[in-house]
Amino acid sequence: MSAGLETPFSINITDEQLELLRKKLDLTILPDELKDAGRDYGVPLGDIQRLLTRWKDGYDWRKYEAQLNEELPQYTRDVEVDGHGMFNVHYVHQRSVVKTAIPLLFVHGWPGSFIEVRKMLPLLTHASEDHPSFHVVAVSLPGFGFSSAPKKKAFSLTQYAELCNRLMIALGYNEYVTQGGDWGFAITRRIAKLYGGKHSRAWHTNFPLGPPPRLVSRPLSFLSAALSKFSPGEKAGLDRTLWFRDHGRGYYGQQSTQPQTLGYSLADSPVGLLAWIYEKLINWTDDYKWDDDEVLTWISIYWFSRAGPAASIRIYYEVAHLDSNTFTSIESTSTPMGYSFFPKELIKLPKKWVKTSNLVFEGDHDRGGHFAAYEVPDLLVGDLRKMFGKGGPAANAVPGQSGYA
Repeated sequence: MSAGLETPFSINITDEQLELLRKKLDLTILPDELKDAGRDYGVPLGDIQRLLTRWKDGYDWRKYEAQLNEELPQYTRDVEVDGHGMFNVHYVHQRSVVKTAIPLLFVHGWPGSFIEVRKMLPLLTHASEDHPSFHVVAVSLPGFGFSSAPKKKAFSLTQYAELCNRLMIALGYNEYVTQGGDWGFAITRRIAKLYGGKHSRAWHTNFPLGPPPRLVSRPLSFLSAALSKFSPGEKAGLDRTLWFRDHGRGYYGQQSTQPQTLGYSLADSPVGLLAWIYEKLINWTDDYKWDDDEVLTWISIYWFSRAGPAASIRIYYEVAHLDSNTFTSIESTSTPMGYSFFPKELIKLPKKWVKTSNLVFEGDHDRGGHFAAYEVPDLLVGDLRKMFGKGGPAANAVPGQSGYA
């Protein structure tokens, strides 16, 4: 195992990068649009025109760069992954003032980044007699944000899990808990499978997935599901899942089969990148009121990322070819597990379909979508406090780190 020394990091995009962005925005050619198209064909032209104008003439990256640097204590460290060499990993690391706080690894997905932890960070690290406190590490996955990217094929879930585990150990957290949605779900589940018990002591996700129960593979779950009726919330969840399958998965087909082809557009056109991700920010959230500057900061992190935005989508190809059943199976883990259910998640399955023997906590909410950490941080943090707090089903999951002073 190899990991280098921690180096403080501040985002510092060069004036040359900002000038190049302005030139590219000035040269943008926008497509036409059908009359009364609405959102049926994709992102409305009016939305992109408004965001493009703001990005060119009003948006101040330096303002938000300074805010991110002020709010998020950031670092880099070299971490080696077997067969893939050394990665310079960017991460947010905020220790609580409570020495016995619970070490928590937060793992983002696509099209997210380390920014997803921004609103949760002060809540998670807050010290109180009423709830546990956490030492928080939010990693920028290789190929995302300001981490370096894989240079070789076959960097899939096992490699992401290895890197995350080695990062936590290098930070002095030999035992820790995890939280993640989207790719964070798949990666933290793989961490639990590979390092559960010894290092990963419990895990929580806001993206509970599993296959429909079948008589041969899961007879008890099959019979239970067959004899029960779906609640109104479960019916709505299945409708949401079918909508995503039929109308929202086009990006997945492209990114999991021909990511390089798409990558040329994402790397060369800031407005192409904006439209590609903005569509998901709107469609995947629960009527979240996005501010234009908020959107542009989210997109700018991708545009200014160390490896460029094309690197972030290759995870889809690698997982599709090496871990193809990731989103259609229940991968067995033995450490305590918690779920949080949000109504506008992309895939929201009946609870009986995703129940496992090590499931110890379930939180059910009436608002929130795919980016729960960012949309409804109070609800997600509340669930973590209940799961790991005094009397919770995963209290004292990390020996000696109760979360209380």
